Amino acid sequence: MLLFLDNLGGGELLVIMVFVLFFFGSKKVPDLARGLGRASREFKDAMNGVQREIEQSMKPAVPPQKAVTEAEKPLPEEINVPEDQKTEISDNTPSNLTSTP
Repeated sequence: MLLFLDNLGGGELLVIMVFVLFFFGSKKVPDLARGLGRASREFKDAMNGVQREIEQSMKPAVPPQKAVTEAEKPLPEEINVPEDQKTEISDNTPSNLTSTP
């Protein structure tokens, strides 16, 4: 908390409250208190965010785990292809892709 509030007693706080009430009026005091509460909450959240960033930067970097994709999985020893779909590779090659020596 603020350093000068440690030395304030009940009488001093009462004088400050009366001064604030007299200076701002009874209608503005709740708005001022609400604004002060919001500001202190935002400040606290910002400080927590900075503290989290510092703690995360202090942790050693862990390399991300590599996920095995479908293309990287090993193929089975024998691929089962239905008999009606088995053809020679040369039968499926389009004529414009064949190489001419």
